[in-house]
Amino acid sequence: MPSIPQPLDPDDDGSAAPAVAAALAAYEAGTSGPADVLAALSGARLLVPVVAMLTESEVGAHGLRQEKESEMALPKLVGHDGRHAVLAFTGTDALTRWRKDARPIQAGTLQVCQAAVHEEAAAVVVDVAGPVQFVIEGEVLRALAAVESGTLDRLADVTVARMEPAPPRRRWFSRRNA
Repeated sequence: MPSIPQPLDPDDDGSAAPAVAAALAAYEAGTSGPADVLAALSGARLLVPVVAMLTESEVGAHGLRQEKESEMALPKLVGHDGRHAVLAFTGTDALTRWRKDARPIQAGTLQVCQAAVHEEAAAVVVDVAGPVQFVIEGEVLRALAAVESGTLDRLADVTVARMEPAPPRRRWFSRRNA
């Protein structure tokens, strides 16, 4: 039977780490680059969302469909190009901005990257609904995952210390007005 993981920090109040929030704000303002954000995130706690997924429903006594069975799931974001991304949030404010019914699970940034690579996701999208969205993808994602798994020596084609200028920011989703 699966067990509920123990929190990384039982006293965590759900706030974004000040260093991470400052790095993301500077990145958004254009006064720092992605390397600064990655440096702040590398040792930070992130929150991975868990949401309820209806697996079985039934029609109740009043003719209304009602939940019979549900499971908890880790949602993935699907980009315009069909690539999948793992969602992570810097704090509960950013998590509830995305989805109020999502429940947080604490994980280190490197653990989230490792899980994304394991799930064959193309990216980790941090704070998808803001205040500042940041995407970890490509060689950087694979390198951070390798650091967590201890397999960095197997990634000869990845340079961790050198960061190229940031490419134009891509959106992983579109906002549609209802």
